[in-house]
Amino acid sequence: MITLKRILVATDFGEAAEAALAYGRELARSFGAKLDVLHVVENVFARTMGSESYIAAYPEIQRDIEDAARTQLDALLGDEDRALLGAQAVIRTSNSPALEIVTYARDANVDLIVMGTHGRGAMAHLLMGSVAERVVRTAPCPVLTVRHPEHEFVLPDALVAAAKA
Repeated sequence: MITLKRILVATDFGEAAEAALAYGRELARSFGAKLDVLHVVENVFARTMGSESYIAAYPEIQRDIEDAARTQLDALLGDEDRALLGAQAVIRTSNSPALEIVTYARDANVDLIVMGTHGRGAMAHLLMGSVAERVVRTAPCPVLTVRHPEHEFVLPDALVAAAKA
């Protein structure tokens, strides 16, 4: 028997991540699991340390980026998500999103990670790599990857009720 107590949805706010959130919500409802939604913000200070630019403004820039991400992440979760699924929005700062997702999943005892994948071509994959692939290879739990558009099997409750009638 499969038991899921905690589900993590990793989001980059793209269309594939929206589809992953729909899957995460439905799985959390079905299993009575808690839902965490994680976004990893780039650490601009670490990225620019090698340049000769003015460093004093970076803490403010980083804070603004994190605040904007938090606002966008909070908008993804409704009152119903928070009340019924115990959903929480989580922001982490790192220049390695895959490592941060895996670390969070391990530290929070996550049972399943759900995330979108862009399904890039071979050349783009070779040049940029894949966060989803790295997470799949290193995660401490199963990972469900969702492409957009995909074969839709998550249906709104009204459609499920109508189909049964």
